[in-house]
Amino acid sequence: MIADLDDLLRSLNPRLNPGAYVFVGLREGYRFDLSTAVAFIREAEGNSVVMDAAVAAAAGFAITETYAWISLSVHSDLQAVGLTAELSRVLAAARVGCNVIAGARHDHLFVPVNQAQAALSELLALQRLHALD
Repeated sequence: MIADLDDLLRSLNPRLNPGAYVFVGLREGYRFDLSTAVAFIREAEGNSVVMDAAVAAAAGFAITETYAWISLSVHSDLQAVGLTAELSRVLAAARVGCNVIAGARHDHLFVPVNQAQAALSELLALQRLHALD
């Protein structure tokens, strides 16, 4: 597990997962197969799920925006300071919207599908910049 920001940035190794994903709010009483979720969160207004866009469409959810899923291969410490801020800063400078979800081992970024390659390029450039330090 890595906690040092420079070590994290040097070791990002971003990977673009195949497919398109959506964020959906589950209707009250909706029965959901958790095995189809990429991420699940309980919110005061109801449960939200990140899932494959095709699965969501087949379940009858209206799809308005789709996202690409980029996983950072670095095993980041959940208490690491500054990683999300640095990723957000770099992607914001490139005008790429981003939703970050931290797993127990890795961080995952969801960016608009049409900006996936730009986001990946920015993350790789950030990694190269820190590899030179």
